[in-house]
Amino acid sequence: MKEVKKDKKIEITATYKVGRSVELLEFLLQKCNTSRNNVKHLLSNHQVLVNGSVATQFNLLLAKDDEIKIAKNKVSGATLKKTDTPKKSVKLDIIYEDSDFIAINKPYGLLSVESDKDNESAYDYLFRQMQKIDKNYRPYVLHRIDKETSGVLVFAKNVKIHSMLRLNWNDFVKEREYYAVVEGKMKEKSGRVISYLALNQNNLVYSTQDRSNQKAITNYKVVKESDSYSLLQVLIETGRKNQIRVHMQDLGNPIVGDMKYGFNKDPLHRLGLHASKLVFIHPITKKEITISAKTPASFYALFKKE
Repeated sequence: MKEVKKDKKIEITATYKVGRSVELLEFLLQKCNTSRNNVKHLLSNHQVLVNGSVATQFNLLLAKDDEIKIAKNKVSGATLKKTDTPKKSVKLDIIYEDSDFIAINKPYGLLSVESDKDNESAYDYLFRQMQKIDKNYRPYVLHRIDKETSGVLVFAKNVKIHSMLRLNWNDFVKEREYYAVVEGKMKEKSGRVISYLALNQNNLVYSTQDRSNQKAITNYKVVKESDSYSLLQVLIETGRKNQIRVHMQDLGNPIVGDMKYGFNKDPLHRLGLHASKLVFIHPITKKEITISAKTPASFYALFKKE
């Protein structure tokens, strides 16, 4: 895969979702209804994107849920949206790696995987790093954390492990720990929040007691506090979109910097939420794997200012 430079808009002619593990050439032959030579030309001409990154390797192994896009023209000096500003290539901090997994400390402000509006992602940068080692070497997406959240993000390194974990990831995860800086002092120094999360017309998540929605369970404990802020250790039993952010808003203590869910100041110049630890079971060896990312020093520094 090649780096996608950001000069002009890419026109996408087709988008496909991968349903099972298959090599890229075979997948394109099935979907594009054209000759092998034409498919090879698309690849060599840099017109095929896998999860937002340009793919040229015909035998690149795809996994379920990968997204494949076909560009009308060669992707070189281009971007998926006009409003992007050029950014330097990011070298990600790899905090864990073995034969089956690779994990990074994802920076805040970076998507886990590309979206329709933003093609810059942790997946893309990690893909580029891995491709420098081996052109057929790639990460496989297991889970995501919010763009505004930093911390532990784990990828599989082979399609076998990905297939075993992807659909049942939550069954293998034993602990999800976060650290959060919230507004004010907590009424209760520890607690448990249970609600059902739904999405409104403005694409905002909110709590309800309607059991037809997604159940979310958040446990928290105060680690430090001042008159203005509290630092919480948070353990979630469910991994729902914006779960911690919504539950802190429900308690009347929104997360620092979270203008989406009720906090209007930005003392950290970022969202005060960090995925600090993830514990999961290896699907083959059954051994417990623990991956940690140190909580940002800025979270603690906020309490020294008062």
